[in-house]
Amino acid sequence: MTDVQITTLANGLRVATRLMPGLHSASVGVWVNAGGRDERLEQNGIAHFLEHMAFKGTARRSALQIAEAIEDVGGYINAYTSRDVTAYYARVLAGDVALAMDVIGDIVLNPVFDGREIEVERGVILQEIGQAMDTPDDVIFDWLQEAAYPDQAMGRTILGPAERVSGFSRDDLSGFVAEHYGPGQMIVAAAGAVDHDAIVRQAEAMFGHLSPVIGATREPARWLGTEQRRVKRLEQAHFALAFEGPGYLAPDFYAAQIWTAALGGGMSSRLFQKIREERGLCYSIFAQSGFHDDTGMVTIYAGTAGDQLADLAHLTIDEIRRSADDLTGAEVARAKAQLKAGLLMGLESPSSQAERIARTLAIWGRVPDAAEVAARIDAVTAAEVRDHAAALIAAARPALALYGPVKKAPARDALAQRLAA
Repeated sequence: MTDVQITTLANGLRVATRLMPGLHSASVGVWVNAGGRDERLEQNGIAHFLEHMAFKGTARRSALQIAEAIEDVGGYINAYTSRDVTAYYARVLAGDVALAMDVIGDIVLNPVFDGREIEVERGVILQEIGQAMDTPDDVIFDWLQEAAYPDQAMGRTILGPAERVSGFSRDDLSGFVAEHYGPGQMIVAAAGAVDHDAIVRQAEAMFGHLSPVIGATREPARWLGTEQRRVKRLEQAHFALAFEGPGYLAPDFYAAQIWTAALGGGMSSRLFQKIREERGLCYSIFAQSGFHDDTGMVTIYAGTAGDQLADLAHLTIDEIRRSADDLTGAEVARAKAQLKAGLLMGLESPSSQAERIARTLAIWGRVPDAAEVAARIDAVTAAEVRDHAAALIAAARPALALYGPVKKAPARDALAQRLAA
């Protein structure tokens, strides 16, 4: 597998590419290390609003021309906002990489923030917020995040509350760009049928004039672990439980992923087998890990009938507790295989490759190859995974979010006590 090539421009912007021989397409984009957790309270939702506005016109292109430039050549363009990152990216054929770079650079560097377009997109985002509120198995994760990190940037929603989105102005958008969109906060990443030197030359021409910015200091995450309970007449009771996990830089980063996969990462996992297959208490149940540089979260989610919620919650706690004692070598080996397969399958996609290059470079300052990651996964022992589970349980201050017919559901404190028993 061809190594990643990395070039840092004089102003601090990093350009990283991976040639994938045999491909006829490429994915290219700009990852800005500024997202929801970089917003002050009065800015909540501005990073996501800004992502939307990037596609609404630049000094060179209208909104329609942005879409047509990529779609006329059969390509695809999109963006997303997370708590750590805002990304703008495109997938095109090999001959159109320079065009994709030009369009991505244009929308990042030259948005006009036209007043009429701001109002149009404000309406779109308010509809998006309303849609999320009407989707229980979406909104419950926002409430879980707030329960885990209350009264801080890490706990606020990406979309922001409707009342703040309703008040954002052109100056608010421009101010966030000026504060966070500096060359040191940006990574240009590309994978597939790409020429590193050509992309570096184009990045230098497009971004080389930018001056470094001193962004606001990112507020450290403080896990507090509280409860959010919303009673509503729904068909299902939605249950989301979370524990603080390690961050990307922690020594038990890989053990955490293996434990989460063994606990609830697939149909063979403990939670799925015990709660769905043996007891029939839900249609689906899963566990997943999320990571940041300074914290992490293990999330367990299930939907069930209101009168079965207590049984589901108690069985979940019991399986977590048991995993620290009797998680087997076979379970750990299966979880490792799932993680390695997911890694290698993702490397076959230029979009996944570009994403991975940008994120790992931002986190670790380098891009570890697949063989190194696989070796680190393989090096984790079953005993280390059990020790990780035991440490998580000992320090547990779970966060809990409940939505639907949940009035009689167990309280967070009761579940914490059961876990410690």
